[in-house]
Amino acid sequence: MAIAKAERLMNLALCLLGTRRPLSKRELRGSIEAYLEAFGPGNAAAFGPGSAAPAGQAGESGADAVGGAAPGKRSGAGSSEDAFNRMFERDKDDLRELGLIIETVEGIDGEIGYLARRDSNRLPPITLDVEEAAALGLAAKVWQQARLAGAASGALQKLRAAGMPLAEDAYESQSALEPRIPVHEAAFEPLMLAARDRRTVVFDYHKANAARPEQRHVEPWILECWRGHWYLAGWDRDRGAERVFRLSRITGKVRSRAVPFTVPVPDHVTVRETVESWSGETATRTARITVRAGHGYPLRARATVTRDLGDGWDELEIPYGHGLDAWLVEFGPDVKVLEPAELRTDVLDRLRAVAKG
Repeated sequence: MAIAKAERLMNLALCLLGTRRPLSKRELRGSIEAYLEAFGPGNAAAFGPGSAAPAGQAGESGADAVGGAAPGKRSGAGSSEDAFNRMFERDKDDLRELGLIIETVEGIDGEIGYLARRDSNRLPPITLDVEEAAALGLAAKVWQQARLAGAASGALQKLRAAGMPLAEDAYESQSALEPRIPVHEAAFEPLMLAARDRRTVVFDYHKANAARPEQRHVEPWILECWRGHWYLAGWDRDRGAERVFRLSRITGKVRSRAVPFTVPVPDHVTVRETVESWSGETATRTARITVRAGHGYPLRARATVTRDLGDGWDELEIPYGHGLDAWLVEFGPDVKVLEPAELRTDVLDRLRAVAKG
């Protein structure tokens, strides 16, 4: 079965690449042996591309043009046509998934035709050296998310077929150490596609200090992974300002809308700096906190000053940036904020929101 499908896809690809004009489904059905064997030529397909059966000829032998059924016994014609349409659409999608660019063209008579132009399906010369090829191979191993893993693997196969040199895998003999970017959030894929296609999205977002989720209308710019967490940067249409959203706080389904963007998308470097700032990595001040002895090791690793207070508590001075309040809440009663006052207030507000459920 796998060999038969591969041969059918190859024949369909050759037909689409070899034609100088768009071919309709009926023309492709009459030209590819696998379709003929499974479904017959179809209505008028046996009379050649672009032609129809001569008037009065379709029923001369008492047989219908579809499947050879006699007039009045056309119960199988519709089902055969539907089955062919389903197979053709699947084959077309499979070829596109493999990288073939198939154009859909509407003719003067309204009939839809298909073709794959050779210039659109030809890669430019590949000039990667061994080190660059090794970097691409390593990058392809990063993704754990199924959809991206398949795309990365397919891209590597196409590049190697086009002449990209094979590089020795430096991690092959060290299977215990493998690069990974985890993608567990259900919102990742719809947001990635919406950002790629420049489509606005709607989703419910649960802020750490809020009692319940709020609906957001966002123009998605880019997704960034920072310190093991995924963030979406974009334009919040309700607030009229740039915002960053942590994907783990998006609840429910992400819904996309065919609404054009209203704000120009900034360059990648600017967006990355924004994500870094919102994730708490850009510190502008210093906070003083107390941490219970034997707890808060990530906080201790960032501390610039540590003092033993006795009674099982230590005082830490750590860089204070956006998002620190949300991080401190995760340590619960093992952390207390001394200063600044606004940080202490933000942490207490978040704790009260958690207590309310």
